[in-house]
Amino acid sequence: MTATRRQVLAQAGAVGAGIAFTGAFSELFAGTAAARGHGGYGPLVPDPDGLLDLPKGFRYKVLSREGDQLSLGQGPVPSNHDGMAAFAGRRGRVHLVRNHENRRNARIGVPAVEGLTYDPMGKGGCTALELDGRDNVLSQQVAIAGTAVNCAGGPTPWGTWLTCEETEDRAGTNGYTKDHGFVFEVDGADPRRTGAVPLTAMGRFQHEAIAIDPSSGIVYETEDAFQRPFGLFYRFLPERPMGGTGSLRAGGELQAMRVPGVPDLSEIQETGARFERIEWVPVPDGQAKQTPIRLQDFGPKGITHAQKLEGCYWGGGAVYFVSSFARSAEGSAADHYGQVWKYEPGRRRLTLVIVFGPDSDVQLPGESPDNICLAPSGGLMVCEDGNGAQHVYGLTKRGRVYPMARNAQNIGTPEEPEWGEFAGVAFSPDGGTMYVNCYTPGTTFAIMGPWH
Repeated sequence: MTATRRQVLAQAGAVGAGIAFTGAFSELFAGTAAARGHGGYGPLVPDPDGLLDLPKGFRYKVLSREGDQLSLGQGPVPSNHDGMAAFAGRRGRVHLVRNHENRRNARIGVPAVEGLTYDPMGKGGCTALELDGRDNVLSQQVAIAGTAVNCAGGPTPWGTWLTCEETEDRAGTNGYTKDHGFVFEVDGADPRRTGAVPLTAMGRFQHEAIAIDPSSGIVYETEDAFQRPFGLFYRFLPERPMGGTGSLRAGGELQAMRVPGVPDLSEIQETGARFERIEWVPVPDGQAKQTPIRLQDFGPKGITHAQKLEGCYWGGGAVYFVSSFARSAEGSAADHYGQVWKYEPGRRRLTLVIVFGPDSDVQLPGESPDNICLAPSGGLMVCEDGNGAQHVYGLTKRGRVYPMARNAQNIGTPEEPEWGEFAGVAFSPDGGTMYVNCYTPGTTFAIMGPWH
């Protein structure tokens, strides 16, 4: 789809074209109040300031932009705003913890701060924003620095953020002085409580996102590997489950998922397909000292791979994870525009609940799904990551898709427009505000309005 056609569709409300969903939509909302569903909030209204288009009745506030000044004289706000989560603070305050997916060539790196820096040569990391009850920024500061390519992650039940490095670069590569490819725990309210300590037992690979089972403390992890063989889906069994801040440093066992008889998840195309007795295989070398984990020997039965494993969340007694797309031309077993999988630990059962594709009945007028989150009042928010105009879409239990936001910041030219992707969608603890990042130019928005 050309950028010009995408613009026309977006201005019309973005209904009725492009990629589509099919599958058991109700599976996505287990344990939520999404049963009623609704038809969205109407067409998007062009923003006269050229930043963010929203439905009528909604408004936004720019909380932070790259190049602004951090508190405490730490320097400018870094580039490449990515994964994010919101945590309740004292006296109605909110703590936002925000990733910066910075590589060595990032325009603005995360400033090095003593006691919070892992590798002085790393430009990635997290910043933390403290907001009052009206979403006014009280402070924003470095929460961790010296990491690399901090893409997504996930919140813990005890109120911290696990930030994930989406790289496997070793010390001596790209100028780094330490190995990268780890998960780090970040306390947005008090970053010095967590410091800059890699959770090495959780594996060294191209991490994307995590989700934690709040009853067992088991951590599920996705791997967004770029080349064949593609990434794996992991679980980490901690020695001290649910032990609170710092407990994951105690170690544990890392395992990878094997779906018997399925070497590549992309070959499964039928929604509702179920696989019983999923196997979890110990990872031979979690530190990938010689060989990346996905290339290691998992025995004669092999292991199950998938292209572009990204978003991950816990809900209704199961973990859900996203494969953004699969392309046979790049080595996948089959093609798709996105899948959402559900794993039920109690039943050891894996189910393909949603497929994105051009042949289904309910249409999502975007491309590949990336970050996802459940809305407190019911429904799912999906960040689009593709070409042309970029949106946050809402999805109801009945399969109705509606546009929630469109990035109006053109980083291309009038003749060849280009828009940065959305990332890090999250809701305030009271459900009254949706926070979301624009990746480029790095911008964090608070969105308020008549939420259903």
